[in-house]
Amino acid sequence: MNELKHTPLHALHVELGGKMVPFAGYDMPVQYPLGVKREHEHTRQAAGLFDVSHMGQILLRGPNPAEALETLVPADIVGLAEGMQRYALFTSEEGGILDDLMVVNAGDHLYLVVNAACREQDIAHLRRGLPDHEVEVVDRGLLALQGPAAAKVMQRLCPEACEMVFMQHGHFTIGGIEVWASRSGYTGEDGFEISVAAEDTEALARLLLAEEEVEAIGLGARDSLRLEAGLCLYGHDLDTETTPVEGGLIWAIGKPRRRGGERAGGFPGADLILHQVAEKDHRRKRVGLLGEGRAPVREGAELYDAEDTRLGQVTSGGFGPSVGRPVAMGYVTIEASEVGTTVYAEVRGKRLAMTVTRMPFVTPGYHRG
Repeated sequence: MNELKHTPLHALHVELGGKMVPFAGYDMPVQYPLGVKREHEHTRQAAGLFDVSHMGQILLRGPNPAEALETLVPADIVGLAEGMQRYALFTSEEGGILDDLMVVNAGDHLYLVVNAACREQDIAHLRRGLPDHEVEVVDRGLLALQGPAAAKVMQRLCPEACEMVFMQHGHFTIGGIEVWASRSGYTGEDGFEISVAAEDTEALARLLLAEEEVEAIGLGARDSLRLEAGLCLYGHDLDTETTPVEGGLIWAIGKPRRRGGERAGGFPGADLILHQVAEKDHRRKRVGLLGEGRAPVREGAELYDAEDTRLGQVTSGGFGPSVGRPVAMGYVTIEASEVGTTVYAEVRGKRLAMTVTRMPFVTPGYHRG
């Protein structure tokens, strides 16, 4: 068994009483003494600090890196303005999703953030697909400051960063520490994701945690927060068997990359994916599900209709502390995907009613200016 890797904040997590668990090859805090529910609520009400240093941070350099990356993703990267960030997908020749990632136009190069569990395969995929480009993996910490009070905290420490709007990215100094920061996150709240040199990560984290609004938050609350925000987790809600259209991610396929667009296709699986975009003949769809009562419906629960016909499966689920009800997302047949449809989840031999609903389950707090 491979030894678990440590982020630059490992010693701080232990000092803060973090309950450490294996996650994507790293020893990570699932919660702190505050507990998952209160960590979740604190992030929704004030500000939470998350260690996401296990994510892969990559610099892509070479001739026309935006054009080059478009051969691997269906997003509009060429049209991405300098200093802006965009969500993208690595797709397979069969039209499935290999991973989701964030892409920043950093001027003469692109800055990518990829999922921890897919990090090595993504790096190999980039190097194989873009042999004329330099794929540099940078060893940096990555912190996420999330919640309605995140801007108030940042206003005191780095007011220039507060001039950014959702999905903008820039270089700043916080307490004498140089950082790369974007106004984005994975909770549905306003906030900042901050990349920092590995050796400065702990000092920056301590600086942020010293602010009265900020608490350290673990993986448990990160998962319940992103679920309420209707955000996918790769390997659960998205995988190689799922197309972007089935995953409800048509918006991640840039208009110039679609049929009739100026740079239509040209990415792996384009024929199938663009056919589904245009013809809408896919047979299943990711939906939000609201439960009744208090019993959470977890990943893997089978979904049925009242006539006992199997409709699909839950891919993420739990109790939504901010919603006050069980929330889930999963895949159902197109016929069952209409908002308001009642489906039944099988949980320990019982059928629990759930209602197909729009996502997100909470109102986003993104700062759009």
